[in-house]
Amino acid sequence: MLKRILCAAMASGALVLSGSAAAQEFKIALIAGKTGPLEAYAKDTEKGFMLGLEYLTNGTMTLNGRKIRVIVKDDQLKPDLGKAMLAEAYADDKVDIAVGTTSSGVALAMLPVAEEYKKVLIVEPAVADAITGDKWNRYIFRTGRNSAQDGLASAATLMGGGSVAYLAQDYAFGRDGVKAGKEALAAVGSKARVVHEEYAPQTTTDFTAPAQRVFDALKDKPEPRVLGIIWAGAHPMTKIADLKPERFGIMLAPGGNILPVMKGWRNYAGTEGAIYYYYAFPKNKMNDWLVAEHQKRFSAPPDFFTAGGFAAASAALTALSKAGSGDTEKLIAAMEGMDFDTPKGKMTFRKEDHQAMQSMYHFRIKKNQSGEWDLLELVREIPASELPVPVRNKR
Repeated sequence: MLKRILCAAMASGALVLSGSAAAQEFKIALIAGKTGPLEAYAKDTEKGFMLGLEYLTNGTMTLNGRKIRVIVKDDQLKPDLGKAMLAEAYADDKVDIAVGTTSSGVALAMLPVAEEYKKVLIVEPAVADAITGDKWNRYIFRTGRNSAQDGLASAATLMGGGSVAYLAQDYAFGRDGVKAGKEALAAVGSKARVVHEEYAPQTTTDFTAPAQRVFDALKDKPEPRVLGIIWAGAHPMTKIADLKPERFGIMLAPGGNILPVMKGWRNYAGTEGAIYYYYAFPKNKMNDWLVAEHQKRFSAPPDFFTAGGFAAASAALTALSKAGSGDTEKLIAAMEGMDFDTPKGKMTFRKEDHQAMQSMYHFRIKKNQSGEWDLLELVREIPASELPVPVRNKR
């Protein structure tokens, strides 16, 4: 879509700038938590963002005759640092749009900064519902999925009866994820009942005690008995599986994760869950290019944070192209209800809260894996129309 917009603009000459204006830059800040336990997520986001800009500009890194400059900042997963970096990007670097960040906690701290400076912030990949919910303001757009979308997609895989328990990290991402999961089961009409919620510190390495509490809560409840795991960073699925939940008829239901983590799940063939993106699932030209180019450059397929970064690049360039400038009010007008192409297919910014409406995927871990990254099979794509994401803001 963006390529068509740019080609039409160049053909008409209407948006091609000249003289000193042509020498100006579009400046974009990319803020990510590149230091700490979510480093892999942040680096994949940056990688995907730069690949997206390359693809969408045919390698020129220009838009409407203006160079695109990306200023990358590492918030180190610290909320105060994230706030300071976003303020610096708006006030000192004079960026047109900012994109970020990795941690939900840092992203939530950054939201008021965008409102203070009256500048657009595209949130990618932080997930907490509050970002486009009660902490939202009109300058915030999100290309990443939110906890409600994760929960609704997971609920769509649990349409029968039975009993569900959750194990989640004890911070915004985990608690939002459980809340969204419970609401989603009701929203999609699932007959499954949530019988237990277990929260563990982000630094937990020994899951014996929390897992035993989950097992005790589930073991006598109606089948199927499902343990949903909502976890960012080093994933506990293997450690919990080593405790043999199958003794109690308990099945694990992990959310999708990065490829190096899911590679360790080979012994759990048949396990099902929901995921934001897996490189082999979408069938479109943009994803074909991303997969081929990423494989060529990095000897591995792209991960879902890579696809997220690519989506954020597409949203930013589509918005700047439609607005014709970095003027905030023109950008907001262009972005509300805006469609933009991504490796997952089309996304749309919902007018009410600027959350990107998008498909999700129901996966099953493959029994017969033919290669290092041949991990999942597609049960079905869950279209955005089947994910009734609630509007939670105060607009």
